[in-house]
Amino acid sequence: MTNINTDKLSSARFAEATDAFVEEFTASVEFDKRMAAQDIQGSIAHATMLSKIGVLTADERDAIINGLTQIGQEIADGRFSWSIKQEDVHMNIEATLTERIGPAGKKLHTGRSRNDQVATDIRLYLRDACRHIEGELLRLMTAIVTLAAKHTDTIMSGFTHLQVAQPITFGHHLMAWFEMLKRDHERLQDCLKRINVMPLGAAALAGTSYPIDREHTAQLLGFKQPTANSLDSVSDRDFAIEFTAVASIIMMHLSRCSEELILWSSAQFDFIDIPDAFCTGSSIMPQKKNPDVPELVRGKSGRVTGHLMSLLMLMKSQPLAYNKDNQEDKEPLFDTVDTLINCLRAYADMVPHLTAKTGNMYRAAQQGFATATDLADYLVRKGLPFRDAHEIVGQAVRLGIDSQRDLTQLMLAELQHFSPLIDEDVYSILSLEGSVALRDHFGGTAPEAVKKAVQTAQQFLQTLATH
Repeated sequence: MTNINTDKLSSARFAEATDAFVEEFTASVEFDKRMAAQDIQGSIAHATMLSKIGVLTADERDAIINGLTQIGQEIADGRFSWSIKQEDVHMNIEATLTERIGPAGKKLHTGRSRNDQVATDIRLYLRDACRHIEGELLRLMTAIVTLAAKHTDTIMSGFTHLQVAQPITFGHHLMAWFEMLKRDHERLQDCLKRINVMPLGAAALAGTSYPIDREHTAQLLGFKQPTANSLDSVSDRDFAIEFTAVASIIMMHLSRCSEELILWSSAQFDFIDIPDAFCTGSSIMPQKKNPDVPELVRGKSGRVTGHLMSLLMLMKSQPLAYNKDNQEDKEPLFDTVDTLINCLRAYADMVPHLTAKTGNMYRAAQQGFATATDLADYLVRKGLPFRDAHEIVGQAVRLGIDSQRDLTQLMLAELQHFSPLIDEDVYSILSLEGSVALRDHFGGTAPEAVKKAVQTAQQFLQTLATH
């Protein structure tokens, strides 16, 4: 007699039992069980809709909902027994439900397929994840703005090509981080719009012959609307790719911040101190204090970008509609969510405790002729064309290099040798304070401009907190 696998709900078509290795190879329950809460949420809404259109009686609906609620609690408590024979989270829950409540459980899958079911689960899962990510992102943005508010007057060197460029304030630099994360927040919100549509009701690929009410199910699940095309509904993973792209950009920004923290905490810069709780020592060198958290975040950015590439390659050659390949979307997606949340949490915990070494920052800004551009601008205001002013200042810098003096240390007569337009008032703009103060415009680095930027950011964060 043929050995037919009757353990699976979908086994009747097959004349042979699934090979043990193939069963394990094709199963996804070990990773997709993390969507159990969303799967149950979707099934409860689906059962409610089926009752509304008369496919389920009120008693059948209530039995299904009560059974699913009990299973959900068991899963949350860690008491649920998962079976690889049932392949995935959907079949595990449905099989257990049917075992407990009988024939009513077998009616739950009416008018849907695992194809639209899993697509709905992923969207529900990502929607929940986006809210968690937004919370950590806003916590980090708040920490950055709070630190910036303390350092609107703290002068440091701004860099281009990692070379001393012009003096700025530490608060201004931190607000640059805030602007990056603010764009990330906007991208996350925009991405959420395309996540928040409901595939349920598309069934396997063509819809269903039952008179389902997709708008009602979407309303029950909090989706903005149902998806518009059944083929696209089950095969679309654009939303997952877009989310991972957003996550990759956030991680890229955190990596850039990490690189600066690593540099600034080194003995060569010595601009900041990272709390001991976010660092480790060396197994051989007792003097070491390694910035492990920023380094790990910098490394994990590549991991998330790799997941984006993986999802793009996963989808690039798939014909419509659903294919088993799509099972491979979950592990990179889940790891992206975990990695991003953990990195944001680590940063949000760490940033409030960063200590700026303001004296070292100031002394470093005094090196590298950081106010050379101010001297050029000074000459332009005196009527000299900028290119001529640029040439004159270059000559003055050359003298400073040769004599190992900053521009502020050059005598007036020496400066006037390069241009008679230079007068005693030049020293006020050659100072670090004078240079920074001159940039008192929207987006500038002057302390007053930075204070206004901080206030605007605080208002923005307060608005988000009240919504």
